[in-house]
Amino acid sequence: MSNNVKRRRAAYGFVMRFLMRLCAALTAALALFLVGYVLYKGLPNVTWKLLSTKPSYLTESIGILPDILNTLYVMMASLLIVLPLGVCAAIYLTEYAGNSRLSRVIEYAAETLSGIPSIIYGLVGMLVFCQFLGMQTSLMAGAMTLAIMNLPTVMRTTQESLKTVPQSYREGAFGLGAGKWRVIRTVVMPGCVDGVITGCILSIGRILGESAALLFTAGFAHALNGVWKGLHSAGATLTVALYVYAKEQGEFAVAFAIAAILMILTLIVNGAAALIGASFKRRRSL
Repeated sequence: MSNNVKRRRAAYGFVMRFLMRLCAALTAALALFLVGYVLYKGLPNVTWKLLSTKPSYLTESIGILPDILNTLYVMMASLLIVLPLGVCAAIYLTEYAGNSRLSRVIEYAAETLSGIPSIIYGLVGMLVFCQFLGMQTSLMAGAMTLAIMNLPTVMRTTQESLKTVPQSYREGAFGLGAGKWRVIRTVVMPGCVDGVITGCILSIGRILGESAALLFTAGFAHALNGVWKGLHSAGATLTVALYVYAKEQGEFAVAFAIAAILMILTLIVNGAAALIGASFKRRRSL
């Protein structure tokens, strides 16, 4: 190999490494700038009165306590629906259906659903849950719509995690006389907890950041209700409230405060999920 070829390869490698590092630096800088700008603009407007009160049109005061509770209600209801459905569907497709035609059809449908815009989910949820099923505009209708939106994500992440469990683990358990379900419950599922956690993280992130689908199904009321009454009543989540205050009322200070709260919640969820995933990895390594 000539010296010219070596120099060209070395120069090509240097340029590619520089471009990759530049792209990584730009991505990190953009993320840090976005987080820093939102926190800089929003945190000074976050007060205890804003967090602990509801809006009052008589005194013209603004509070986002109903929006925080509505966000928690929708998140809990959506996860309670989507996690069992997604995990069970992934187990069936991976452990029982195999490479059958039915599994290929379901996987294709899940991939198609994951690419549909959220506003279409909102229109379908409004027609099916709010009107056809008689739920009216309510947080439960919004939660069921979000569950359908996140079902492909949970199912695919769990399915890919199930495929990473070595086949020798299953064969060893079968050789010891364990049944199919016992093998799945005691051998396969503990080895794919990371995938379930990943799907849960992605679902929480999408639930926290979703607004288009909830505008059609959950509404934008700011009433303060309990869990049961709140799920069956119209209500605004934090993202919907952000849209209403910024677009409809021009309250940009409150909008940035809500954006800062959403950013902090996202960071807390990601940090907690990382700690949980690390603890499960330590347990498996012991």
